[in-house]
Amino acid sequence: MYFTDRTDAGRQLAARLEHLKGRDVVVLGLPRGGVPVAEQVADALGAPLDVCLVRKLGVPFQPELAMGAIGEGDVRVLNDHVLADTGVSAGDLATVEARERVVLGQRSRRYRGARSAARLDGRTVVVVDDGLATGATAIAACRVVRAQGAARIVLAVPVAPGDWRERIGREADEAVSVHEPDFFYAIGQFYQDFSQTPDEEVVACLERHHAGQGRGDDDPEVRIPAGEVEVAGHLVVPEGAPGIVVFAHGSGSSRHSPRNRAVAESLNRAGLGTLLFDLLTEEEAADRANVFDTELLAGRLARATRWLGGRPGLDALRTGYFGASTGAAAALWAAADPLSGVAAVVSRGGRPDLAGPRLGQVRAPTLLIVGGNDPLVQDLNEEARSHLRCENRLVVVPGAGHLFEEPGTLEQVGELAAGWFADHF
Repeated sequence: MYFTDRTDAGRQLAARLEHLKGRDVVVLGLPRGGVPVAEQVADALGAPLDVCLVRKLGVPFQPELAMGAIGEGDVRVLNDHVLADTGVSAGDLATVEARERVVLGQRSRRYRGARSAARLDGRTVVVVDDGLATGATAIAACRVVRAQGAARIVLAVPVAPGDWRERIGREADEAVSVHEPDFFYAIGQFYQDFSQTPDEEVVACLERHHAGQGRGDDDPEVRIPAGEVEVAGHLVVPEGAPGIVVFAHGSGSSRHSPRNRAVAESLNRAGLGTLLFDLLTEEEAADRANVFDTELLAGRLARATRWLGGRPGLDALRTGYFGASTGAAAALWAAADPLSGVAAVVSRGGRPDLAGPRLGQVRAPTLLIVGGNDPLVQDLNEEARSHLRCENRLVVVPGAGHLFEEPGTLEQVGELAAGWFADHF
């Protein structure tokens, strides 16, 4: 079992698609089970979310045999070999297509309401489902999306059999999965909760994502001055929040990190504010020396903290740091400044050893969270803890690896972090 539910699967899948951030991408979920997975992917990529509506055209006297498929915008793709072998007439084909287009229209209105379908022409389209078994639906979806003008198709699923790329052939330009087990008999065997996704949940996913992209001041993208450059950030401050947690992401990541976003959502649900921001510009991040320059990254963290303190209505709120991987070193380095005023620090799978001699100067209560299946980092945290002179605690999450991709482990991180910050704010 790999996933707690489709939301967990979506977060894990999003981590494999980070290379698509910043491109002209649209994410399409296959109803119904693929949509909750696709919502997490679209959120992580900052991309539009829509449904991929496909209807199989079954042979009249053998409906399970597909002679083609249809999509929106009068798109139709046919299997000429099946048509030739079965001798289906043009009239019979038209009758089946007309019937399926009625269903297609009904589902479009049910899921989207008054919203129009996402534009696909010339774009990279990520087609997402909750898993792939035979591949028939995915292939039909890719063909329909291609016919709608997609420039590039990425087929992405949380789990699929080992030979799935051979099954889909060249229907997709890129195929991405999280797990490809040798023993595969049903998608549901890899989910703790694989209950049926109702239409109401599909609608809720689309509306929630659509509202999130247009929330404006309630959930704003911000620009943070960082010396001679500006970096992008994502600031959420629930009403009545006692403080704001500033995130320091690990090497090769950004404010779009699906794992940090998942933790941030847990903190928001607990009534805490969050700021996720890019520690480096794209140009700076291209130089790998900058990615591991702890002092530089800590300086960016300190600047973001001062920027927060200067915003109207936020100056009275406490500040905390959440650092992941190498970002934990930057968080501890910045917290060691006696003028930082940071109230608490949490590290997830962190490298506090990279903060070196600054560890002994940290005064903020510090929580170190490591995975039980990450012995090297656990040892590094144990050693770093011996140098801390502040209130501190080390928590080992059983069964978790370095990235906390295992079912339920990231949720535990969110709960631990929320409790730590709430206690010290």
